[in-house]
Amino acid sequence: VYSVNFAKEYMDRVFAYFLAEYKAGRTPNPDVLCNREIKFDAFASYARELGADYIATGHYCDIQHGVPLADGSVTTHLLKARDTNKDQTYFLNQVSAKQLENVIFPLGGLTKPEVREIADTHRLTAVAKKKDSTGICFIGERNFKKFLMDYLPAQPGNIVDESGVKLGRHDGLMYYTLGQRRGLGIGGKADYSANRWFVVGKDLARNELVVSCGEDDALFSTRLTSPAINFIGEKPTAREFDCCAKTRYRQPDQPCHVRITDEETMSVEVTFDTPQRAVTPGQYVVLYIGNRCLGGGVIE
Repeated sequence: VYSVNFAKEYMDRVFAYFLAEYKAGRTPNPDVLCNREIKFDAFASYARELGADYIATGHYCDIQHGVPLADGSVTTHLLKARDTNKDQTYFLNQVSAKQLENVIFPLGGLTKPEVREIADTHRLTAVAKKKDSTGICFIGERNFKKFLMDYLPAQPGNIVDESGVKLGRHDGLMYYTLGQRRGLGIGGKADYSANRWFVVGKDLARNELVVSCGEDDALFSTRLTSPAINFIGEKPTAREFDCCAKTRYRQPDQPCHVRITDEETMSVEVTFDTPQRAVTPGQYVVLYIGNRCLGGGVIE
């Protein structure tokens, strides 16, 4: 058994980015970077130094090695897990085909109940009955807001409606995300309907949190841009194509049209067939054709 500490690599390559994004008012997804920078880079490199032929992880996803290409070479495809309810390809959208070459995903063809049954059969009772983990890995069950306060000083400001009328105070823009309904502390207002309030934007220059009451039309959009898509395996041969996309984990596949706006950077414009709610800058848009994950990029 080898015990290896990658805390410095995590701090430099994942956590620093996580804090910078929150400071800029965006909502990052550090688990995506953790896969690219730590599990399939620092950890995998160390495993190779030990002489390992493969690394295996507990991700719920599948893989196809040796996919032939037109030039005679081969590549690797990332595929959805059999258990679509637990599929984690979303979190692997930034990993390269090269990083996946010597990787095994043993859970790709299993459902979560089947995995629990296997654990129970082998008398791993605590694992078999352990509840599913949720949230960001390095925070665990701790209060997220309190955790963030330890690293970023709070900058309170005004909560305003879409016309700029002050409704209350916020603790800091970093603690809120688009579409959020809870924790606003506004309550009922005499001049507004009895509907709930929700976040529709952030004005960083004014340090104002913009909210709306009732109908959430302001949260819906049909289009997004990403400055760079990481394509896993071969890149598309056409500058425009139809596929499906997710803008958050567990979201059902959404039909869309992708237009590559710069072939050098692989920046794209994604137009959805139906409007999408709370598409959030800093999160990832992940592209799919059938059960294959094409890759993804940060939502701008």
